Amino acid sequence: MSNKNKKRDGVVFSTDPDFEYQGFEEQDEDTLNPSDQKLRVMLERKGRGGKDVTIVHNFIGSQDDKDALTKSLKTYCGTGGTAKDGEIVIQGDQRDKVVKYLLDKGYKNSKRGN
Repeated sequence: MSNKNKKRDGVVFSTDPDFEYQGFEEQDEDTLNPSDQKLRVMLERKGRGGKDVTIVHNFIGSQDDKDALTKSLKTYCGTGGTAKDGEIVIQGDQRDKVVKYLLDKGYKNSKRGN
């Protein structure tokens, strides 16, 4: 089965023979400067089988920039992680390391949440 029509939200059928579907283009947000970002670093356990994860909230920018920051945080902390749903998730309780790294990289408004 082909997936070519999966991105056609809201279009069921058209009887117009000249109809051309014009999809909704997803636009990446412009990435703010590190000094303008207001990041919050928090610890979370809920829904994760009792495992601790460090969450970085409020990153505003493109997915590529978020992935790059996630990769550098994972390397710095020496652990795994991911960037999804508008958050950066780092495995384990790495709050102090993450805040230190962000402050060193120019994210001046980075704070430890809990």
